[in-house]
Amino acid sequence: MPRMSRRTLLGSMAVVAVPGVLTACSTGSGDSDVSNAGKKLAPWPSYRPATGPKPDLAPTDAGVQAGYTAYPAELVKSVARTPGDGSTVKVMSVSFGTPPKPASANQFWAAVEKALGVKIEYTIISQADYQKKMATVMAGDPDSLPDIINMFSGFVLPREAEFVQRRAEDLTPFLSGAAVADYPNLANIPTHAWRDMGRIGGRVYGIPLERPLPGSTLWLNQGMFTDAGMTEGWTSEDFAAVAKKATSGRTYALGAAQGSLFGNAVHSAAHNAPQEWSVTKSGAFQPGWADERFKAAIAFQAGLRKGGAYHPDATSISQIDLTTLFYNGTVGSMQDGFGAYLPKYRETQGKLTPAAALPYSVDGTPGGIVAARRSFGYTVLKKAKKERVELLLRILDYLAAPFGSKEWELVHYGVEGTHFTRGKDGSPQPTKLGEVENNTNLPLKYLAEGPQVLFVPGMPDAVRALHSWQQQTVPHAVRNASYGLQSPTKNAQGTTLKAMLDDTVTGIVAGRIPLSEWDAAVKKWRSRGGDRMAEEFAKDYAANT
Repeated sequence: MPRMSRRTLLGSMAVVAVPGVLTACSTGSGDSDVSNAGKKLAPWPSYRPATGPKPDLAPTDAGVQAGYTAYPAELVKSVARTPGDGSTVKVMSVSFGTPPKPASANQFWAAVEKALGVKIEYTIISQADYQKKMATVMAGDPDSLPDIINMFSGFVLPREAEFVQRRAEDLTPFLSGAAVADYPNLANIPTHAWRDMGRIGGRVYGIPLERPLPGSTLWLNQGMFTDAGMTEGWTSEDFAAVAKKATSGRTYALGAAQGSLFGNAVHSAAHNAPQEWSVTKSGAFQPGWADERFKAAIAFQAGLRKGGAYHPDATSISQIDLTTLFYNGTVGSMQDGFGAYLPKYRETQGKLTPAAALPYSVDGTPGGIVAARRSFGYTVLKKAKKERVELLLRILDYLAAPFGSKEWELVHYGVEGTHFTRGKDGSPQPTKLGEVENNTNLPLKYLAEGPQVLFVPGMPDAVRALHSWQQQTVPHAVRNASYGLQSPTKNAQGTTLKAMLDDTVTGIVAGRIPLSEWDAAVKKWRSRGGDRMAEEFAKDYAANT
C-alpha cells in the first residue's frame, strides 16, 4: 500500500451528507471491456511544464525530484480567473487526517470556496473505511454520485475500471493531446503520472495524483543505526549485524506495522525481486512472487525476526502507533512511503535525525528500492453536460497549481496571518488554527495536485540529503510492470488472491509456517487467477506499446 503521512486514521465521516450516495442498487452485472487491447488509444495529454521559481536542486529525467532549499521569494499566479460560477459542487475523497470543522466554522474551507467560486459539499472517507464505503457508492444510484470522486490507489476495488467506464465522464475530448492546454495546471502533470494511471478501454477517464518515483522506504533513526555500525555500501550480512547490535532490552532495530509483511516491500526490492510483476523482452508477464529472489527475501526477514530484531507486536501494531514508537526511539526504523519525509523531519526535531536507508546489497548485487506507482490514485467526474464538466475541470486545474504559485500556497497552507505566518526563509509556518484547518483534514490534495517537489520548511540540509539519496537510489528502482495496465481478473479477484499470499509471508516470517509452504501458496495463487492475470496484462501491455 502506498504510504503517505498517516498520522491519524479515524472512522469515516461524511462532513456533508451526499443524498442517495448510500442507496444500494445494481449497476448491472454485464461485463464491460475495459482492456486496451484492440482499441484505438487516446493520446495522453500533451505535457506543458509550468513556469515558476527555479529549483535549487535540479530534477532528472530518471525520476529524481526538484529540490527547494528555501521557499520561493516570488510566487507566480497560475490561474487567470475564478473557475466557479457560484454553484454547489459535491466531492468525495479518501482522508488520512482528523475530520475537519464544518464549513460554517472553518475559515480554510471558506477561503478555498471563495477562491474557487463554488460551494463545496465534502464527503470524507477514512482510509480504514475506504473499501467498504466505495463498494456502497459504486452500487448506488448513478444520479446521486458526487460531482468529483477520488479513486484511491491503496486498494483495488472490485470491478473498479468497469464502474469508471460505466458511470464516469469520458474526459478524452477535454484532456487528450492538445485539448489539455485549456487547463494549464493539468497540462503540467507529467506523462508518467497519466501512464501509471492508465487508460480504460483506450480512453482517458481520470486525472492522476502525481507522485515521486521512490515508493515504500525504510526510514531510519540515523543515530541509532550509525552507532550500531551502519556504513554506506552495506551488505545484507551487514544489515543483519547492525539490526542485532541496535536491538537491546526494549529497543528494537526494526519496526513494522500490521499488514506491512514485516516491511517486505523494502526487503524484496533490496533483493531485486520483481515488485508483483515483471515483463520479459518478449512481452510475457512474470509474477514476482514466483521469483527465487522474493523467496530469499522472506527467508532473510525470517532470520531477522528469529534474531529478535523486530518489535514483538510487528503483526498487530498500527501504522500510527508504530510512528509513535519510531519518534520516541523504541524502534529504530519503519517502512513508510517516501512522501512521508515531511512529517518525519518536522516532528522529530530535537528527538532524532530521520534518514531514508540506502538498500543493502545481496550476493554482490546492488540492492534496489521500490518504485512507486506514479499516480497515487486518480480523480473522476460524474457524467454531466459539457459546460458542467468544463467547470469541474477548471476547479481541478486550480487545485493542481504547482509549487511556487499563490494558488498552491492557499490550498496547502490557507490564508497568511490566519492559518500561517512566515518563517525566516519566508516559508509558511502553521498557526494554531492552521494546525486544525488545513488540507490534511480537508483533503483537497486528494482531488487534484501539482507535481510534488522536495521541500522541508526551514530545513535545507534535509532537502539536500533527500535529493542526494534519490540520486543514488533512483537508478536502482524496481518497478511493477503492471502499472497503468488493465486486467479484468485482477479487478475482480486481485485483492482476495493477494491477501492469501500476504498471510503466507507473514506466517513464514513470524515463524508459524515453514518456508517450504511458499511454493505451494504461489502455485495455488497462479491456478486461481494469477496466470490469467499474466495473460491479460501481457495483452494490454502489447496494446499500449
